Amino acid sequence: MGVKRWILPLLLLQILFGKFGIAELEQHTERISGSAGDVLEDDPVGRLKVFVYELPLKYNKKIVGRDPRCLNHMFAAEIFMHRFLLTSAVRTLNPEEADWFYTPVYTTCDLTPNGLPLPFKSPRVMRSAIQFISTNWPYWNRTEGADHFFLVPHDFGACFHYQEEKAIQRGILPLLKKATLVQTFGQENHVCLKEGSIIIPPYAPPQKMQAHMITPDTPRSIFVYFRGLFYDVGNDPEGGYYARGARASLWENFKNNPLFDISTEHPTTYYEDMQRAVFCLCPLGWAPWSPRLVEGVVFGCIPVIIADDIVLPFADAIPWEEIGVFVAEKDVPNLDTILTNIPIDVILRKQRLLANPSMKQAMLFPQPAQPGDAFHQILNGLARKLPHDKSIYLKPGERTLNWTAGPKGDLKPW
Repeated sequence: MGVKRWILPLLLLQILFGKFGIAELEQHTERISGSAGDVLEDDPVGRLKVFVYELPLKYNKKIVGRDPRCLNHMFAAEIFMHRFLLTSAVRTLNPEEADWFYTPVYTTCDLTPNGLPLPFKSPRVMRSAIQFISTNWPYWNRTEGADHFFLVPHDFGACFHYQEEKAIQRGILPLLKKATLVQTFGQENHVCLKEGSIIIPPYAPPQKMQAHMITPDTPRSIFVYFRGLFYDVGNDPEGGYYARGARASLWENFKNNPLFDISTEHPTTYYEDMQRAVFCLCPLGWAPWSPRLVEGVVFGCIPVIIADDIVLPFADAIPWEEIGVFVAEKDVPNLDTILTNIPIDVILRKQRLLANPSMKQAMLFPQPAQPGDAFHQILNGLARKLPHDKSIYLKPGERTLNWTAGPKGDLKPW
């Protein structure tokens, strides 16, 4: 019965995605309609000026010098945003004319031997950097950071922990209460996402991805593709907590399904395989986001987003509902039925939208920067917040932030 059930979908795949390669299916790109397309193509130059604080090297360059692996992990946007701003046309050397102030502090570059970021020092590093700028310049003190922005690409942003329960207990670092946070984490009604934050894609190495591009006439012969953990035995030995059980459900329900190419093994052909797939699964892990969102868009593989209440990168510019498929975590056991029931014309339109170069560009942090890339989308988000309301400016001597709030460990000098 199980084999017969999949004969029709498999034949359909052979007819559609075997007969036609990527070039035929995506021969026409489709511009994003309406305001989203306009936002995606905005040019921020001339709309804002950013002052970059000059911090002691211990806050940034020396950290990377001790561990260059930080340049390649999925939190590396904080490093490359700094480099971009130093040579950007929006940079001003005159702080009196700045619309925004940027503090280049690298809070994720503390890696385990396996390359996983440890967030435990991050609050102390951030507090130290804020103390430095507030002591040496007057601009933080006049707004308590309301015209400052910080990159905090941790799993749960400025809550600085990789486990959700502990991140919620910590909450956002109190000193960042008024600042604009630029972060990868986004989930509705969550204590680690403050109003006004700018959600960005995680870093995925553009040059490496470009090196693995395959010929555009390659058929998409894989229906559903995923590589990654289904269980995290080391951190969740009893199971069920990691990914809120969604990844475990994927494995238990579809490990033997011929339409699903899923495994924990990470082959050298990973990027090529995504370009051969119709759907790429993007389930939550410890956090709701992952680099698979970037990879799916860049490689034209329709992202299947399994993360309830996720807030996605640059949602005002990228029409995620039109290019992706959203599946509730509770509906994972029905994923086969959901995907095989999507009409072919809907699949083809999603692929045409994904083939739009502007869409791909917005998800990447290339070096050197290029028009419309993720750097520019961040600047667009900052520009749309201008002008600042006059209420952000404090009266002389006025203070509202509590510098001693938070866990005692965070108050130790760094």
